[in-house]
Amino acid sequence: MVKKMNNKDGRLVYSTEFGKMCPQCNNPMGKCVCKKKSGIPKNDGIVRLMRETKGRKGKGVTLITGIPLDSDGLKKLGKSFKQKCGSGGSVKNGIIEIQGDHRDVLEKMLVGLDYKVKRSGG
Repeated sequence: MVKKMNNKDGRLVYSTEFGKMCPQCNNPMGKCVCKKKSGIPKNDGIVRLMRETKGRKGKGVTLITGIPLDSDGLKKLGKSFKQKCGSGGSVKNGIIEIQGDHRDVLEKMLVGLDYKVKRSGG
C-alpha cells in the first residue's frame, strides 16, 4: 500500500514509494532537477581568505569564499588545498574550510591559479 501525504496546496510532500519529494519540481529528492540547475554562483571576482574560530570551541579554520566553480570543482580544489596544507577540511555551501591557519600557503596557491585574492576578517 502506497501512502501519500499532500500539503494544503495539494502538492505531494512524501510518498512511501519514493520518500521525500522536492517542492519545486515535484520529483523525488534523488531525481531532483532543481539542484542540478544551480551552477556557478555569482560573485564579484575576488576570492576572500579569512580565519574564523566562531562556533568551533576556539579551534581556528581558514575559510575560502568567492571561488567561481561548481560544487565538483570546489571539492577537487578543496582536496588539493587540504593535501598541500597537510590538514583536514570540508566544502560546505560554496565555502572551502581548511582546519588551522593556512592563509599564507593558500594565498600563494590561489595567486598561482590566477585568482584575485583578498584577506578579510581579523
